[in-house]
Amino acid sequence: MQAAISYITLGVDDLERAVAFYRDVLGLPTEGIVGAEYEQGAVAFFKMVGGLTFALWERDSIAHDCGVTKGTPDPTALMLAHNVASAEEVDTIMSDLPAAAVVKPPRKLFWGGYGGVFSDPDGHLWEVVYNPKHGA
Repeated sequence: MQAAISYITLGVDDLERAVAFYRDVLGLPTEGIVGAEYEQGAVAFFKMVGGLTFALWERDSIAHDCGVTKGTPDPTALMLAHNVASAEEVDTIMSDLPAAAVVKPPRKLFWGGYGGVFSDPDGHLWEVVYNPKHGA
């Protein structure tokens, strides 16, 4: 198996709310919610740079589809990162977010980078970070 990730699916409690955040606040392109005509099928896809697809699917639907029990959300179970080209870009992205979404304001990081952390409406953590050693 080659080490590659083609899809990342986040489980959400309110699909419409989550789509609005990623589309309207973060500006990610999407065709919106598809598959609503199928039981447990409503999902939203966002095409990302490099061929990755980012998806949002309700946690109840994931549990049903996989035959597992839905657990309690844990914001520390997963953290996504968005690397950008400059510290100024970190500041711009973070300042465009609703204040309630900001978990850690942008700051110099101990390893020499610069970044901040925000959460989506379901508590998923995202780091927006500039790494001066690697760029975006």
